[in-house]
Amino acid sequence: MPEAPLVRTRGLVRQFDVSSPFLTRLLQGQGRRSLKAVDGLDLEIRRGETFALVGESGCGKSTLARMMVGLLRPTAGAIEFEGVDLSRLRTRAEQTPFRRKIQMIFQDPYSSLNPRWRIRHIIAEPIRTHHLIAKGPALDRRVAELLIQVGLSPRDGDKFPHEFSGGQRQRISIARGLASNPEFLVCDEPTSALDVSVQAQILNLLKDLQRSHGLTYLFISHNLAVVYQMADRVGVMYLGKLVELAGVEELFTRPRHPYTRMLLDTLPDLSMSGRHRVRVAGEVPNPIAPPAGCPFHPRCPYAHDRCRIEQPELRNHGGSLVACHLPDAALQ
Repeated sequence: MPEAPLVRTRGLVRQFDVSSPFLTRLLQGQGRRSLKAVDGLDLEIRRGETFALVGESGCGKSTLARMMVGLLRPTAGAIEFEGVDLSRLRTRAEQTPFRRKIQMIFQDPYSSLNPRWRIRHIIAEPIRTHHLIAKGPALDRRVAELLIQVGLSPRDGDKFPHEFSGGQRQRISIARGLASNPEFLVCDEPTSALDVSVQAQILNLLKDLQRSHGLTYLFISHNLAVVYQMADRVGVMYLGKLVELAGVEELFTRPRHPYTRMLLDTLPDLSMSGRHRVRVAGEVPNPIAPPAGCPFHPRCPYAHDRCRIEQPELRNHGGSLVACHLPDAALQ
């Protein structure tokens, strides 16, 4: 029997109320309005793998990340970790054992660290919160060990965040994420705010830590080149929905959804193959009032009448899961 996934979502939905103030709605005769940032998402993340999520800004990637770590509660659906539905855990006593195993590395290394705390206090906070090590020399040794693991010096523990560069701050964020001995790390665009040369260092560090600690990553990014280097499997999101899911090699060589093909066509063709490219046309529709049928059909060069009426479901096509009525059109 195959091993059960470490993380699984089922019918995951997150809505935000974007209604005007009550008096404005009353005077203008408007009703409430909601935005579905994540709309019925089903995915599985296997233990030890790097599962990447890609898509344009506003497609729901970061909302999903915040639900995974408990910063947002789902409107509907379930998030299961080791078979336990985290959305049903209400008390702190129930949540604590799982929160220790799930940590997050945020996108902005400048705003995710407390500027008034020394680095040793920032890294030690998860250790104290989860009562892993009591105060004293043992805690100091653990903080020093974490700093060394991410390529910094134990002496850096006495400094403040403003004394470090962006890449060094992200290393501190990674050390803080490792402090509670997690099994699952949510990386929400961890290199997008860094220079290209520093990005490579952070990505190599994440790979090394995954091998040495047996970590599982949810890696969120809009940089497809980074995803190709990091991921084992890739999910493509559009307007809160998963439109394609495949292994990284399969997705990059044989993208079956037209949206995936458009994303990949933005990458430079270093081999100068001369292959025809489909230009990314149009804009993302208003998520408050998404189009009927397939949400991508207003921008799709292959759309037909069925696409405008019927919403496609995620189905298996040639080893990939694709939500498209013409799943092989993008291969042409």
